[in-house]
Amino acid sequence: MAEIADRGLVTSVSPNDARARVATTGRESATRLVPLTELSIDAWRALGERAIEPNGYYLTGWELAVNASAPGRTGASALCACSGAPDASGLIGFLPVISLRRAYKIPLPALVSAHPYGTLCTPLLDRDRPADAAAGLIESARRTGSHALVLREVALDGPVMKAVAGVLRRDGLRPHVLQSHQRAGLDATRDADTLLRDAMSAKKLKELRRQRHRLADHGAVAFEVARSPDEVAAAMEVFLALEASGWKGQRGTALLQDTGDAAFIRRATVALAETGQCEVIILRAGKAPVAAGIVLRHQDRAFFFKIGVDERFAKFSPGVQLTLELTRHLCDDPAIASADSTASPDHPMIDPIWRGRFAIGDVLIPLQRRDPLVPLIHAVLAGRLAALGLARRSVHAIRASRGR
Repeated sequence: MAEIADRGLVTSVSPNDARARVATTGRESATRLVPLTELSIDAWRALGERAIEPNGYYLTGWELAVNASAPGRTGASALCACSGAPDASGLIGFLPVISLRRAYKIPLPALVSAHPYGTLCTPLLDRDRPADAAAGLIESARRTGSHALVLREVALDGPVMKAVAGVLRRDGLRPHVLQSHQRAGLDATRDADTLLRDAMSAKKLKELRRQRHRLADHGAVAFEVARSPDEVAAAMEVFLALEASGWKGQRGTALLQDTGDAAFIRRATVALAETGQCEVIILRAGKAPVAAGIVLRHQDRAFFFKIGVDERFAKFSPGVQLTLELTRHLCDDPAIASADSTASPDHPMIDPIWRGRFAIGDVLIPLQRRDPLVPLIHAVLAGRLAALGLARRSVHAIRASRGR
């Protein structure tokens, strides 16, 4: 027996249970949390192909790599909703979770969506049965003994939250938005040059062209896209070295500086490249890489995960130059309709380029009507998020002051 003891939420799963879970009915499958390592890969991958709303950070290759070695993000379990079909189509809802105690050090009985390193925790719901999938996940959370489910960083106006809100309304409940912000996104169905002219002033575009010409003094400027597993593995070493050479390396937060982080990103990017769901982009001046980025792909959406630059070329705006090339690359790709920057609010680099906006937030889902614990959980989380927001704004103000 494999026991999951997540700070007060204790269940058990036998190997036979794990192999049979997709064939169970929705009611039966909602009696336990499932360790990610025991979830059927075929069922999980098939659900990703049918998901009503894409989330590249909950794809199998990415989330399993996070769960295996990323510091502070290992050991997650999954809430699952199943239809009763005896094959991979039986999984219709999926959400990795951890306890509220582990997520926020708050000893109250609630579950929280597991953070997949990328800033998006929207659950995977079957597009043909979104309401059933949402209901199955909520019922699964109830059966763990939890009083609430917290969805961190979900798309507030997407079809997943609409399905969740509909299920809650039917049960006489409603979700509570704990915090929200607008995030930059790209409408990749538009012509890239027209989009960029609309986004930035003629003066800014002229300056960026001047910088690119000056960058070319160091060698011909080239934009490369690594797609195959071997290409991605090699390009990842370029990215990791660039990221570690800059300010993240100085702060000790570069992926290469932690063995668990480095193992996760190398494994995740190659695993997704095997299914055509990851690209590593590089901008070079001659042979020298000046910027690199990681892009995930899920259905018709791209996710811009991270960027690394060689700060010796900072006066040429290498990160912006790379993002301009990525914009053209995605707009030229008929398979991609939109891109999520997965960036922080008011990001100084990408917000002026990708002018699309969509709402991202943390949502508290009560699991029972008139539950006296839910207002307590709400109050504690709201207070904590307010304190974190104040601290973040203070740090940004200090950095801005030092920059001036």
